[in-house]
Amino acid sequence: MFTTLRNAWKIADLRKKILFTLLIVLLYRIGNVVPVPFVNVSNMSAMFEQELSGTIFGLFNMMSGNAFSMATIFALSIQPYINASIIIQLLTIAIPALERLSKEGGEEGKKKINKITQLTTVALGLLMGFAYYVMLANYNTTYSAQGMQLLTQTGVMPAVVIILSFTAGATLVMWLGDQITQYGIGNGISMILFANIIARIPGGIIMPMINMLWEKWYWVLALIVAMLAIIVFIIFVSQAERRIPVQYAKRVVGRKVYGGQNTHLPIKVNMSGVLPIIFAQSIASLPATICAFIGVKSGWWYDNVFSSTSVIYVIIYLLLIIGFSYFYATVQYNPVEVANNLKKNGGFIPGFRPGRPTSDFIHKVINKITLFGAIYLGIVAVLPVLLGAVMGDTRFSFGGTSVIIVVSVALETVAAIEAQMMMRNYSGFLEK
Repeated sequence: MFTTLRNAWKIADLRKKILFTLLIVLLYRIGNVVPVPFVNVSNMSAMFEQELSGTIFGLFNMMSGNAFSMATIFALSIQPYINASIIIQLLTIAIPALERLSKEGGEEGKKKINKITQLTTVALGLLMGFAYYVMLANYNTTYSAQGMQLLTQTGVMPAVVIILSFTAGATLVMWLGDQITQYGIGNGISMILFANIIARIPGGIIMPMINMLWEKWYWVLALIVAMLAIIVFIIFVSQAERRIPVQYAKRVVGRKVYGGQNTHLPIKVNMSGVLPIIFAQSIASLPATICAFIGVKSGWWYDNVFSSTSVIYVIIYLLLIIGFSYFYATVQYNPVEVANNLKKNGGFIPGFRPGRPTSDFIHKVINKITLFGAIYLGIVAVLPVLLGAVMGDTRFSFGGTSVIIVVSVALETVAAIEAQMMMRNYSGFLEK
């Protein structure tokens, strides 16, 4: 990776793109600490740590780089854009007009869908900003009695300013991501998410390790080895794929012979990425979120079912990850369509007739691969929960979701830079 970055730095065009990306990330991190008007940041952070860290808002805080817990202008971060992208992706499958636009519209169709996604992002940003203000108003009533005001002013105008600030921040984050995609090294939204998670490393991993270094140095050593092993495991599975052999029959067109070559059909082991973990964590944390809103902090159901350290919670979490993995595999990969495309192009899988037998075989392979990918996601997601139970009072605000996102974005970025370097260093026919 470092060799790739060093070689890319020597190319003037790529160097400008890398510097532009770093500048956008710097501007984003500066905006990440600008507070929203009429909100007491210190009291908000204290309240979040006491009430909401174990709920779905903990996931939002991770994806925003601690901006959500401080109520800054970028508190919503890229969450509205991610939700809008998922909604439009699902609607593309459900609505025939959107499906035709995505498949047959070409470049113009992609621009229209991107425009629809952006408008949906603004609408979701407005909705989430309103929900955030309602949460602030509710907790402000509770904590004002304890001398901790979350809102310095209340009323219609402060509410409008707070909601519009959150919405504008989400829209600006989307725009910054688009700038990185167009003029930077690409994957703008992923780069912003990467920066948010990396920003949490000093307070989430390094400081807890330093605090326990002198008393439990053996735990620190074991944690370092475990994290390195998890990273290697994630890289191995992220790059793994099942290659189904495909042969193309020879066709004679005029005086030329087409086809006859052997190739393969690649199927990624983890084709759904980190989305099953995000959705599973959102649903599994929903009861704890409701309890936080109504003020319930203890009880048998809370301690043994809703708490993120309970055995029942971990089992439900794993089952949800497996279920969402199969759901996204079904949405993203259509075996019937793949079999029909192979048949149209004269391709076939050795040992299986074209048509229904081929689609059944591909469907069977996808089910096996998806099960392995779901188990892999479950292991990585549950390890931090088990680690927190073993470590006791020491808490690491860095989960398996964070590690998967960081490693995946790093691999995608290096691959994108290598592709651009290869394109610029390619020697054409006249140069040989």
